[in-house]
Amino acid sequence: MVNIVAIVGRPNVGKSTLFNRLTESRNAIVKEVSGVTRDRIYGKGEWNGKVFSVIDTGGYAVNSDDIFEAEIRRQVELAIEEATVIIFMVDVMSGITEMDELVAKKLRKSGKPVVVVANKVDNTQRIGMSAEFYSFGLGEVFDLSATNGTGTGEILDAIVPFFNFDEDISREEDNLPRIAVVGRPNVGKSSLINALTGEERNIVTNISGTTRDAIHTRYNSFGFDFILIDTAGIRKKAKVHEDIEYYSVLRSIRTIENADVCIVMIDASEGIQKQDLSIYYIAEKNSKGIVVLVNKWDLVEKDHTTMKAYETKLREQLAPFNDVPIIFTSVLTKQRIYQSIEAAIKVNQNRTKKIATSVLNDVLLPIIHATPPAAVKGKYIKIKYVQQLPTHSPAFAIFCNLPQYVQDAYKRFIENRLRDEFDFEGVPIKVFFRKK
Repeated sequence: MVNIVAIVGRPNVGKSTLFNRLTESRNAIVKEVSGVTRDRIYGKGEWNGKVFSVIDTGGYAVNSDDIFEAEIRRQVELAIEEATVIIFMVDVMSGITEMDELVAKKLRKSGKPVVVVANKVDNTQRIGMSAEFYSFGLGEVFDLSATNGTGTGEILDAIVPFFNFDEDISREEDNLPRIAVVGRPNVGKSSLINALTGEERNIVTNISGTTRDAIHTRYNSFGFDFILIDTAGIRKKAKVHEDIEYYSVLRSIRTIENADVCIVMIDASEGIQKQDLSIYYIAEKNSKGIVVLVNKWDLVEKDHTTMKAYETKLREQLAPFNDVPIIFTSVLTKQRIYQSIEAAIKVNQNRTKKIATSVLNDVLLPIIHATPPAAVKGKYIKIKYVQQLPTHSPAFAIFCNLPQYVQDAYKRFIENRLRDEFDFEGVPIKVFFRKK
């Protein structure tokens, strides 16, 4: 990403509201509680045909013993380093605070272009109250009401001149594979992404629920180029007590729906749980490519038979759809973490695979004629030909004279033959029988 806008400021001044408005989304959680946004959240904005990236950050705070405050501060500093231009947001109602002064000092040292935005100018009585913010020495101050959007256009006009669109590649990302890392809380999702990218991109603690938003990272190394998505841990509804966490879970499920491939992480020391299976079935139901990553393998006592036995039991639990890559890893020691990426890319290729109708029929019709569907009520099913449907994930139509009599067991037989002959590992397949 070349042109990046970072929104920074102290907690609870409206950064996430502005982020959602600039990206025309609801990707950042908004709530009147300090510390809701924890990681850097990326989105895309567009103004007068110019596309750019936007980073929402947690509120910058210092002199705090809170583990999250220290990590949020590091995330803000990293966002400032990445940014092309910075939106420094302040609150016109509270005026200049000590925290604002500290943020302004850090921005002056950064040497980056800064646009000062005074938020919460929600009515005409508050116009002019932002004059005091000129004392920061950071240039012009723009009035804004992030809630109703007043002043957004002026801010965008101010930041666009700092961009370089000659090398803009943001539109290219629309065509990149989207790989989501999903699972229960605290199985190592954020740690995996940090290990893969080689930077502390996402906050990692031993507290369940640290990640609350879906975090997008472009991965472009070792010949791979795709979007890697970290998500909040999905836990049972009965255990979701905070309304913030409730929205995080919804956002994670939405991320699964929008992804191409899901890396489903489970904890090797705990084994697969009911909630792991629920997440797995959500991905399967949405016809996503799936890779199962068994993390914390270093914590398991094992011998030369342990991995094989564990995999056999795991496939039994994942049945009937268990034709997925299973990789045993330790994110802590980086054992086999890159195999997960190789597997995910291979699964994405399987998911987008197109098979010519002539090839399908040459391979499948002899198998079908050798093992035809069972007769029902004295009526014989005659299959004419097979065709792949033009869908985003593999789906096949089998044309016959009596599709209503084809039993589920035979549909599974056809699916298994498709997998055997054409390698659809990691991808759910849909088979439809239609009237010819």
